[in-house]
Amino acid sequence: MDKKTRKPTSGEQKSTASTNDFRITTRTKEPPTRRAFLTGATSLLGTAAAHVLLAPFLGHAADVPDDPTRVPGVPATEYGRRSPFERSKRLAKPQRSRTPLQDLHGIITPSALHFERHHNGVPMIDPARHRLLVHGLVERPLLFTIDELKRFPATSRIVFVECSGNSGKEWKGPKGKTAQEIHGLTSTSEWTGVRLSTVLAEAGLTPGATWMLAEGSDAAAMTRSLPLDRVLDEALLCYAQNGDPLRPEQGYPLRLLVPGFEGNTCIKWLRRLKLVSAPVMTREETSKYTDLMPDGTARQFTFDMEAKSVITVPSGGQRLKKPGYVEIRGLAWSGRGRVEKVEVSVDGGNSWRTAGLQAPVLPKCHTRFYLDWWWDGRDAILQSRCIDETGYRQPTHQELVSIRGTNSYYHYNAIQSWKIDEEGQVSNVQV
Repeated sequence: MDKKTRKPTSGEQKSTASTNDFRITTRTKEPPTRRAFLTGATSLLGTAAAHVLLAPFLGHAADVPDDPTRVPGVPATEYGRRSPFERSKRLAKPQRSRTPLQDLHGIITPSALHFERHHNGVPMIDPARHRLLVHGLVERPLLFTIDELKRFPATSRIVFVECSGNSGKEWKGPKGKTAQEIHGLTSTSEWTGVRLSTVLAEAGLTPGATWMLAEGSDAAAMTRSLPLDRVLDEALLCYAQNGDPLRPEQGYPLRLLVPGFEGNTCIKWLRRLKLVSAPVMTREETSKYTDLMPDGTARQFTFDMEAKSVITVPSGGQRLKKPGYVEIRGLAWSGRGRVEKVEVSVDGGNSWRTAGLQAPVLPKCHTRFYLDWWWDGRDAILQSRCIDETGYRQPTHQELVSIRGTNSYYHYNAIQSWKIDEEGQVSNVQV
């Protein structure tokens, strides 16, 4: 496009607004349009004000006023948006997306950045038509609407969810580059819903009911069997996340949440709970989500996500610009309970220091840790290891492989190592 200016022709009026090479021109004889409206705003408020008005529509932060106190801001919107200066995003593939752990603060993952994993796409479900069936070994089979479930006493809990395949490619050597690529299939939210025990009490359990089959409304009809004695007290039937209704990719309008269990058991788009006397042995607990051991046997129903941690700053893909003070930061979690302690090494595991834990420290929840460190400009290998309230300590890669081999893809929780070279570049290694 020719960037040279030209004089307006008869009946044409040129606007003074521009953003880079973006120019607005209107014809006075044409009926008002959205473009004409924006041009009119320019003439009324001036170029700087127009930049502010245009920013939300242009979707970038290329033009901002020198003094924002002298220019009217944009009006309120029906649903908030983040600053265009913030660029963190999920790494997305057709069936999954990963949380940018290295970019976040605190323990709550923004709903829009919570990881997602699904097996045949995200279904579109009208909550007015959705139903939850409770049947099987119960005294009274029941069918609930979403509104009926919301009439039960609500409860909220802050817990992490982690895909059992999180870090799975690391079994056979360092594969991922960043914390997001390696560990991004875990996120923490405040979940709100009704207790599973409350709903099942309405149906009335019979003595033979020891397991529960949960089924989703997605095209894969995702199903998992769960031991009732382990999930009854803690599990929630959730309809909200971080104060908002569930997002479609998180199971809208209803999902099961089992704190501490592998993510695939937290069935999304929940439509059915069947009480049974034994596991149903679905595809997702036979050919999938089992751990093949070196002797050919398989670990099955390994529900708990064991203690794990990752340093997020400095981490893979980042660079320390010069020697000096660094606050090492990271996340730790355990599906078996509260994080009791986090230790950090800067010499590849030869020595360890106790890290500080940032409040709140909640059971089955991401916990922030930090450690003061002075980088001397030489090669270093940073590691962290989590110890939970049961006394379990996060293993090294060698310790984990010596017991479980390398045939599995699930439940990898070995210590993560980041190498810092003399240029300050951080990369993924295994030691």
